[in-house]
Amino acid sequence: MFPVVWRDTARADLRQIITDIAAENPGAARRLKIRLETVVLPLSEHPYLYRTSDRIPGLREIVAHPNYIVLYRVTSSSIEIVNVVHARRQFPR
Repeated sequence: MFPVVWRDTARADLRQIITDIAAENPGAARRLKIRLETVVLPLSEHPYLYRTSDRIPGLREIVAHPNYIVLYRVTSSSIEIVNVVHARRQFPR
């Protein structure tokens, strides 16, 4: 079992996304935050559950919502949540 660790970059991404959405729809922002935080939980026991990224070598992608992708990496000791990006955004950044 691996611990799931959110990097500062991913936390900042999540905060910005939720803040932007909450300005228009606080309920939707709360639901999305819960979704983005819970979609990564199975990684602790199944680190290779989601597909490898075609865009960024060494990362894996979770399509957590039609508009949002969670990028993560599997290390020897943990699962690192690296970024949360809008699906239409050009990345890597």
